[in-house]
Amino acid sequence: MTDHLHVLTGGPGSGKTSLINALSGEGIRTMPEAGRAIIQDQTDIGGTALPWDDRKAFAALMLAWEMRSYREAASADGPVIFDRGIPDVIGYLRLCGLPVPTTAIRAAEQRRYASKVFIAPPWPAIFQEDTERKQSPAEAEATYYTMIDVYSELGYTLVTLPRMSVAARTKFVREQIG
Repeated sequence: MTDHLHVLTGGPGSGKTSLINALSGEGIRTMPEAGRAIIQDQTDIGGTALPWDDRKAFAALMLAWEMRSYREAASADGPVIFDRGIPDVIGYLRLCGLPVPTTAIRAAEQRRYASKVFIAPPWPAIFQEDTERKQSPAEAEATYYTMIDVYSELGYTLVTLPRMSVAARTKFVREQIG
């Protein structure tokens, strides 16, 4: 059973990382976002698997990362919160206008998370660009709607995170996961 594996998704700049950090601070196991770590690693080594250089290679690395994270968390005791999941890779490819490989679809179908997926809506008041996040607010909103489509198509129930303080969002998620 993978009912203990919970995904937090949504567009960039919607408060996901702050919430993940708060949940981790309360002792809930979390799995970091693939994209940010891959960008940092690729930048460090002069690699080209970057969203502004080679999007297909970037997506392949994200899929490998998410599959490894899933495998690692599947046998964990207690709840695990993922900062994005395997279906997010499908959404990324769609947003880029790239073909979605059968392997990515198969991975999303075979490696299931808890049926409820938390989605952070666009939140312009807190949106900020940084060295890894170069998307515009419009791209962040497009990402949000694409994630709704992808997760819904895969049969997940989306739970929209309220636009509240990190502490209130943390309480909300804790109540939802039990």
